[in-house]
Amino acid sequence: MQHTTGGRPVADRFQALGPNRLDEIATKYGLRSRLRESVRLFSLVLPFRVNEYVLNELIDWSEPHSDPIFHLFFPQPGMLSPADEQLLTTARDGGDPGELARAIASIRAGLNPHPEHQQDLNVPQDASGPVPGTQHKYDQTLLYFPAAGQTCHAYCTYCFRWAQFVGEPELRFAAPEPSRAVEYLRRHPEITDVLVTGGDPMVMTAERLRQHLEPFLAVESLQTVRIGTKSVASWPHRYVTDHDADATLRLFEQIAEAGKTPALMAHLSHPVELEPAIARTALARIRDTGAVVYCQAPVIGRVNDDAAAWARLWRAEQRAGAVPYYMFVARDTGPRDYFKIPLARAAAIFRDAYSTLPGLARTVRGPVMSTTNGKIVVDGVTEEAGAGRYFELRYLQARDPRLVGRPFRAVYSADAAWIDDLELVPGTPADIRAAASAGED
Repeated sequence: MQHTTGGRPVADRFQALGPNRLDEIATKYGLRSRLRESVRLFSLVLPFRVNEYVLNELIDWSEPHSDPIFHLFFPQPGMLSPADEQLLTTARDGGDPGELARAIASIRAGLNPHPEHQQDLNVPQDASGPVPGTQHKYDQTLLYFPAAGQTCHAYCTYCFRWAQFVGEPELRFAAPEPSRAVEYLRRHPEITDVLVTGGDPMVMTAERLRQHLEPFLAVESLQTVRIGTKSVASWPHRYVTDHDADATLRLFEQIAEAGKTPALMAHLSHPVELEPAIARTALARIRDTGAVVYCQAPVIGRVNDDAAAWARLWRAEQRAGAVPYYMFVARDTGPRDYFKIPLARAAAIFRDAYSTLPGLARTVRGPVMSTTNGKIVVDGVTEEAGAGRYFELRYLQARDPRLVGRPFRAVYSADAAWIDDLELVPGTPADIRAAASAGED
């Protein structure tokens, strides 16, 4: 952080570091050769990208193999099945680019690149066909994927949108500009929220972001502009020292002045991400614009499957003036078998962390499965004498609004990690049973 070029710290200038910089990273940070070669191999299939801030400020390089942030950003041994690893290794070592490309495509297809039927159930239509770069799953919310925002400052290894980053156009959602999405909003006044997502919209310049967001502000029925981002954790300079940080914050103010609520949906996975002062400064500057900040992340094995870590994270968010919002469950995509934890354990982690929080931080909900037909929260485990143990479940949000808030039960399973793994109890209403049984592919 001391070396400067032109009077400005080098680490304050964003530079993406990918697989082609792996040897440099290994030399600088002491990454062992075996782990380096595993990252090199698996990054042929899974996206890999970091930056100097992540490397310098967030990772403990004395023990990277056990460091949660290292697991968060670096592909690891075990993320591919032994069969897929062998297939990939053989194709790579064989020296035939065509064979390697076919092996990569086959492995990616087996990793369920678009869970919960995103491509066939969530894409809205207008007179010209599918509205590009959008999803409309819940009545009130339209997801919008600006084409220039379909990358990130660093790639999370468990990201359920990894298919956006691997260079295969048929797997991507991307809107070149917002005009058709705006017209769709005008025809659907029930939509009150636009969630601008990716990738990460905050990789865009302030001017490019303005070009995508400003047209939405003229839609009278729109009330909230949400922006999903990991940038507070992986590049907080975006709001503090980047050349257009002030212009970005001015855009947030413009959204508020237009009578809409700017909401930053901050992806924060571990309390380490809020330890650097610049991350807290970024949150303060964002909040000074009138924007609200909501924080969410999945509970992930080897990264944050620890109640004490979640309690520290939620308390840190609340102290920073942000709202703890969701603890999610890992979706069935990418290297899920490496990261998934049983629902019973996720519920215990949530309960143990939640029980330590002050009232103002008890805004968080979880653990939550984002399934095909809606967000299902595991409210806990109950036991009845002579009847057994049950998961208590309900929809927090649903494709069919009539499902929302109605409690239902599933037979307890110590190993179940998703709604598909659960057996609903006899007598479960038919509409809830049908929705839950859709599960995910």
